[in-house]
Parts: sequence; structure tokens; C-alpha cells
Amino acid sequence: MKRYGVKKLLGMLNDAIARELQVSIQYMWQHVQWGGVKGFAVQDELKSIAITEMKHAEAIAERLFYLGATPTTKPTEIVVGKTLKEMITRDVKDEENAIKLYKEIIAQAQKEKDETTAFLFMGILKDEEEHHDTFTTLLEEI
Repeated sequence: MKRYGVKKLLGMLNDAIARELQVSIQYMWQHVQWGGVKGFAVQDELKSIAITEMKHAEAIAERLFYLGATPTTKPTEIVVGKTLKEMITRDVKDEENAIKLYKEIIAQAQKEKDETTAFLFMGILKDEEEHHDTFTTLLEEI
């Protein structure tokens, strides 16, 4: 039984989970696969961000399940990249997409008077903006 009959919001939350799963795997594989001097400086940051993204997926899944829906297990398309520049360029785009989606989720949750979901995504949005800042800064150095 759904606690809130908000089909649109539930779909958006599953989109967010698929995105979080995607980037957690993508960033971890980038961490594992990249080497070289520049990569050495980036590896730990990629690993740390990947772990944060997985925690986001878990928190969103818990909220979605509470709302009466089943969390997806399928990530959106994972693109690791071959060079450090390709990787970080893709990561910047993925963070930009997340920021856009999470602002939409916050607005939809507020529209539906679901303050808990809005609050959850405000915290996640803050992390995503920090990740975007990290990746854009790294991209300037590559």
C-alpha cells in the first residue's frame, strides 16, 4: 500500500536511485582503472565520492520503500571512459544531471507536501554540488 499516492514523485525517486547506482559503480571503476601521476591524485577522491553516491542510493531506496514502492536495481548507463579527461568530463555531466533532477524532485516533493523527501534531497543536492565542484576543479587541472 502506498503511503502517498504520488506516482510521479515515486518514478523520480527511482530515476534518482538508478543514477546513484550508475555513478557509484562508474566512479569506483574509474578509481580502480586509472593510474599515472594525475590519476594518483584523483583516485582517492573518486573512491570517496563513489561511496557517498552509494549511501545516497541507499537513503533514497529506503525512502522510496517507505512510500510503498519498490526501488530499482538497475543503474542508468555506466560510462567509465578511457582517459582521465574523458572520465572527469563525463562525471561533470553526470553531476550536472543529478543537480537538475534533484532540484526537480525537491520541487515535486514540496508540491506534494512531502517535506521529508524534500529535506532528504536538499542534503543530497548539497553533496552533488560539492561533487560537481570537485570534478570541474579536477577538469581544469587535466
